[in-house]
Amino acid sequence: MERIIIDERDDWRDQAKALGFEFHTFDGEPYWDETACYRFNLRQIEDHIEDPSADIEKMCFEVVERALNSEEILTKLAIPESFWDYIRASWMNQDKNLYGRLDLSYDGTGPAKLLEYNADTPTSLYESAAFQWVWLEQALEREIIPPGCDQFNSIHENLVDALGNMGIEGRLHLASSKDSVEDEGTVRYIEDCAVQAGIETSFLHMEDIGIDGDGHFTDLDDMGISTLFKLYPWEWLMTDEFGQTVPASGVTFIEPAWKAILSNKGMLALLWEMFEGHPNLLPTYFADDPRASNLDGGHVRKPLFSREGGNVEMVRPGQDTLSVDGPYGAEGFVVQALHPLPVFDGNHTVIGSWLVASKPCGMGIREDNSPITKDTSRFLPHVILD
Repeated sequence: MERIIIDERDDWRDQAKALGFEFHTFDGEPYWDETACYRFNLRQIEDHIEDPSADIEKMCFEVVERALNSEEILTKLAIPESFWDYIRASWMNQDKNLYGRLDLSYDGTGPAKLLEYNADTPTSLYESAAFQWVWLEQALEREIIPPGCDQFNSIHENLVDALGNMGIEGRLHLASSKDSVEDEGTVRYIEDCAVQAGIETSFLHMEDIGIDGDGHFTDLDDMGISTLFKLYPWEWLMTDEFGQTVPASGVTFIEPAWKAILSNKGMLALLWEMFEGHPNLLPTYFADDPRASNLDGGHVRKPLFSREGGNVEMVRPGQDTLSVDGPYGAEGFVVQALHPLPVFDGNHTVIGSWLVASKPCGMGIREDNSPITKDTSRFLPHVILD
């Protein structure tokens, strides 16, 4: 695994605009960054990223099974009791999941360590699946990278196939919040995948979803919503006044309700409890567990519900404690053993391993100036070359 300085395409911004990739720059700072790329060999991808991701997913399913049979665990996860039966039914009905992203700390030597699972509302999807692949093809054509380079990336094809196999009847509605260009861009990309799968679609914002007199969801044209892809966290939905109508709405949700277990940072503690010592896991405990105070070598405290590093605190021996502000934490925390991200040319690098319908099929790489990956991180492409 190497970080290689390369030339950027002089027209990539125009291409991004033409393709609808509107969030490539934030506040004048680059989010998409192709002044460098990461090089892997095939063994690193297959043995250290792809296979462990599949193993972790299998373990996660065992976590869901256990959690849904334990009121104590559901309480620890801060899931409202009014949703317990609904989530159980989602699992028992085998409601299909679409996608997720495992965030891994990996320096090229293995084993990769799971930091968290973005199982419900992961972003960086379009840039991983599509724009990164466009970069690869053009970088080869323009001799920016050596001939023979490949990429761990069949995300797009798998998304189209998975959507086509979800049994969606009628129209698929897709929604994100009004205040996020990145979220909307991600949802628009998934809508495009659904169209390629032969599905009728309608996009709307979460704020524009209505409820009719029978408790059914409707769009702005008063059309009933039967299947809804929502880039809106289950933990928000379960506590919104609007969300209280969900169990009786009759809507099929993507992601399904059982993903609320896996998108919760508490699942990291449950994974360690069930599979202690697994090479891809880090010791992790609920914050009120006495064992949490005995972690040697530093630790990271994470809210059960957190996005983009919000309210994460990193305690490092002999160094200042790092923390990120945010609105999370009232729900509780987990404490995870510190496993610092590898640093390449001063950049703290995290691997995002993508699963579609629970199959590992690609990855994206983000860099941050800080050891805590935040919403100001940068996305860099990768290649495979033995």
